[in-house]
Amino acid sequence: MHSSTLRFRKSSYSGSGDNCVEIADVAGGAAVRDTQHRDLGNLTFADPGEWRAFLAAARRDSF
Repeated sequence: MHSSTLRFRKSSYSGSGDNCVEIADVAGGAAVRDTQHRDLGNLTFADPGEWRAFLAAARRDSF
């Protein structure tokens, strides 16, 4: 799905800076993009299990 058709949002914890990621809901999952590089597109997790695994890895700081 092209990012221009998605409604991205970022956490209110992110503040006003552009040093974070944004997410958008997609059927069955989510799309993620870097606020500093929106022009590079997004990473889409079309499967709910993939999205949950990504969030779990982010919480563990596994990247």
